[in-house]
Amino acid sequence: MNTTYSFPCLEPRQTLTGPISEWESALADAIEAAFAKGNHELDDLVSALNRSRVRPPSGGDWTAETFTSIIHELGA
Repeated sequence: MNTTYSFPCLEPRQTLTGPISEWESALADAIEAAFAKGNHELDDLVSALNRSRVRPPSGGDWTAETFTSIIHELGA
């Protein structure tokens, strides 16, 4: 009997078509840090990102709209 669970297989980067950029890695780290501090709601997450050093590609502050748009573009 095989006791190794294999389906469904979760690949953390299953939507990527290539290597991630430094900015994408920094964004992932900032999101992970925000979640670790209990920022689970969108507005709280956006506020945490604005306290981080990671800015949207266009610069300026994060908004709910910029965050959801970028996450959609990244395929997350």
